[in-house]
Order: sequence, then structure tokens, then C-alpha cells
Amino acid sequence: MIDTGWDDVAVATAAALAGADVVRGMYGRRLDRVDKGDGDFATAADLAAERAILDVLRAGRPADDVVGEEGGRQGAVDGVREWLVDPLCGTLNYAAGTMLVAVNVALRGGAAAVADPFAGEVFATDGETARVRHEGADAPLVPTAATRLVDVNLDPPFPSAPRLRAVDLLAHPDFVARFRPRVGSTTLALAWVAAGRRAGYVTDGGDLTGSVHFAAGIALCRAAGCVVTGLDGAPLGPAGRGLVAAADAETHALLLGMLAGRP
Repeated sequence: MIDTGWDDVAVATAAALAGADVVRGMYGRRLDRVDKGDGDFATAADLAAERAILDVLRAGRPADDVVGEEGGRQGAVDGVREWLVDPLCGTLNYAAGTMLVAVNVALRGGAAAVADPFAGEVFATDGETARVRHEGADAPLVPTAATRLVDVNLDPPFPSAPRLRAVDLLAHPDFVARFRPRVGSTTLALAWVAAGRRAGYVTDGGDLTGSVHFAAGIALCRAAGCVVTGLDGAPLGPAGRGLVAAADAETHALLLGMLAGRP
């Protein structure tokens, strides 16, 4: 039962969990697909999960706008606040029977939650602190580079190429000496950076701060104390390109240097 008396992080968490329940429940079925072009598609699970998330947001925050990956802008007209919803990040993984997916719900500039449907975890932030909930227990997110694992998103488009390309990290002579690459193709990896399970995450793209795919993970990383910039080290924003999220300043500097071709 959702009511308007809940705080934003509680609403975000409930919405993400509602979507995760749908994603988990429909896993393994033969699902109808909606072609989006350029090899991209949504499944019936994406659509159903987004409806479940919207039901929670409408109940808890009826005056707010909502932008969903599948349904676009919905809800209140010209609302002061805007929710960004990615009901199933990792659709290609999901459709192939791979359990590396995330459900992302973020209030622009505020609370956010990322649910892992199959691990039974939900990562959440109120914009200032960040935590993970598993089996009813909360623990703070504490980033660390100890794993040396760096997720590199190799899905197109690559608007920063050829000047800056995330894939060039893999060919840098110092990368394998310091890190180990992972390519999971889901923004769940950003939650893992915030939680200390990844040392960093790198992706190309434009301004990702208002992206339904990235906003929740960026919010988690910032609240946990990670270093988050564009590929060139500039702050995220309208002029930004891509994303480098790192557990600490040293890791961030190393990744930026490698992207720039420096030893």
C-alpha cells in the first residue's frame, strides 16, 4: 500500500521493487517483442514492469511527471518534479536468458533506487546517503577499488569516437596491469561501483544526467562518494560526453589518463 506520506526514497524503492517483481516473474517465458529499430527492442516484460512502476509513482506522487523508457512522458502535465524510469535495463541480456539486468527509478536531482530482480537487492539513495537492502537488512554503500574490476559498456552509439572511445581502454598497455575488464551491458554495474563490487564503470554517450538508463546509478555513485565525470573529466551536464564513475580519485585519474592515451 502506497500513500503520499512516504518520503521520496521510499517511493523510489517501492517502485523499483514493483518492477523487479514483474521482471523476475516473467523471466524464462517466450515474450512478445516490440521492435525499436537498429537492433533494439522491448519485451512484454519491459512494458509490464513499467506499468507496475507507474502504478506506484501515480499512487505515491500523483502530481509529478514521469518519463519512462517505453511509454515516454506520462502523468501530471508540467509537473515541477520528474521521475525517470528504466523498467528493464539489460533487455538483450534478459531475452537471451542472462540474469544481468536492473530496474532503475530516479527522481531528477533527488532520490533514486536500482533493483536487482534476481539477487533480491535494491540499492537506494535519498540524494545524500546510499544503502543496499537485502533480505530486510540495510547496509551502507562503501565504494572501494579493491576488486580491480572495471565495467566497460561497449554498446553503441559512440558519439565521442574517434577522439575518446571506451573500448580503447582494453587496448591500453597499462589497463590489464592494473584492472580487469568486465562487459555486462547493464547499468547495474553503476550500483556495483557504489557498493565496492566494481572499481569503475566507463561508457560513451551524451549528457547522461537525464537518462532513464543512467540517472539512478549516477545518483547512487554520487551519494556513496564515488568520483563521477564525463569521459574527458569534465562535469556531467548538457555539454558532457559519456561517463566515468570510479570508486576513488586514484582510480578515476588512471582511467581518464588511459582514455586520453597517457601511460
